[in-house]
Amino acid sequence: MNLPADVSKIINILESNGHEAYAVGGCVRDCILGKIPHDWDITTSALPEQVKALFERTFDTGIEHGTVTVLLHGEGYEVTTYRVDGKYEDGRHPKEVTFTASLEEDLKRRDFTINAMAYNDTRGLVDLFGGEQDLENGIIKAVGNPTERFTEDALRMLRALRFSAQLGFEIEPATYDAIKTLAPTLDRISAERIQVELVKLITSDHPERIRDVYETGLTDVFFPEFNDMMACDQVNKHHMYTVGEHTIVALNNVKADKVLRLTMLLHDVAKPACKTIDAEGQNHFKMHQVEGAKMAKAILRRLKFDNETTDAVCNLIKNHDDRPEVTPRNIRRLIIRVGKDNFEDLLAVKRADTMAQSMYCRDEKLEYIDSIEAMYRQILEQEDCLSIKDLKINGKDLIGMGVPQGQKIGQILKTVFDEVVDQPDLNDREYLLNRVKDMLQ
Repeated sequence: MNLPADVSKIINILESNGHEAYAVGGCVRDCILGKIPHDWDITTSALPEQVKALFERTFDTGIEHGTVTVLLHGEGYEVTTYRVDGKYEDGRHPKEVTFTASLEEDLKRRDFTINAMAYNDTRGLVDLFGGEQDLENGIIKAVGNPTERFTEDALRMLRALRFSAQLGFEIEPATYDAIKTLAPTLDRISAERIQVELVKLITSDHPERIRDVYETGLTDVFFPEFNDMMACDQVNKHHMYTVGEHTIVALNNVKADKVLRLTMLLHDVAKPACKTIDAEGQNHFKMHQVEGAKMAKAILRRLKFDNETTDAVCNLIKNHDDRPEVTPRNIRRLIIRVGKDNFEDLLAVKRADTMAQSMYCRDEKLEYIDSIEAMYRQILEQEDCLSIKDLKINGKDLIGMGVPQGQKIGQILKTVFDEVVDQPDLNDREYLLNRVKDMLQ
């Protein structure tokens, strides 16, 4: 295993001053898997004060938990003293942390065997719990007793499923059973921490593992709407899955982008609430996209997503089922509703949705989406007016014509913009100035 020069330097300085030190956790796991680690964490027998005394530039990032960040060449490296966690009283934080001189005690408190390995060039790989073998076998397994590990920090249950999605691993049976048993305790975890794990899971190579989140009972806690989706049949010729299974297939049909994957996760969230059954026993879900945008907004806010992400996802959901006749006017209107910068995302959502439906008219549906895209490309090539700022006149022109500053300027520009959207050739400066003169008379 090749440690970066700065990591080796930190370990060597600690060792040369009578302390133990190792790279530990995810960076060791990633190296064994042949991946480039994002972060390098170091664990040591040295106390925080001793670490700070040995390095010129440090700052306290979690001194109460034994963590000091060492700065070398503009990079920060977290150096944490071996520790034993006290009793967890809230399923999130230990009541107290006790420093220890034992690497084994430190590794015993970690979540999964694949994250409980340490390495330095002196001793090599320290793997006390079979983490390397579990990596080889593709297994996520809790260190020691899984019930104890998940009782210490309930988020570890969702992390187990996230790691299984990112790595394509299976969860060891006892670990999986403990998740099912303790799933309700996830309610102790903040929405912000849950959000981070959910995004990592659905943007992984295996977003279909959201099914395991449902089957273990974790969605009961933070995403009960998904349970309704899994239970909602779609009895009509356009579908062959429940709403939930359709959603899972659709997740795999778009690239691993946060907004796109969240859109596919939530695009049909309102179908259970909008479901009706006709006289022939066929299901219909009228206006589910409009109601879905409202429900998605509430869910994303509950999970503390930022406004930019929330707005982008809800915009795509609201428009994902629009099926206008493909005319230049209609597609210009659709581009304006969705936003020029978001339109290719809408096309990706439409294709992913279609590919997760039944085979009924699938080729025709895909050809229809292709025709929308072709018209969109043509509109861009022609540089048609798609926003008020694309007009050949602006507010300054109107003020020069005697229109007082205020709402009236916006109203006039909106009127001429609507006309130009329908007839792009009208976006001519002389024509528009004369048109405004007529409006003012």
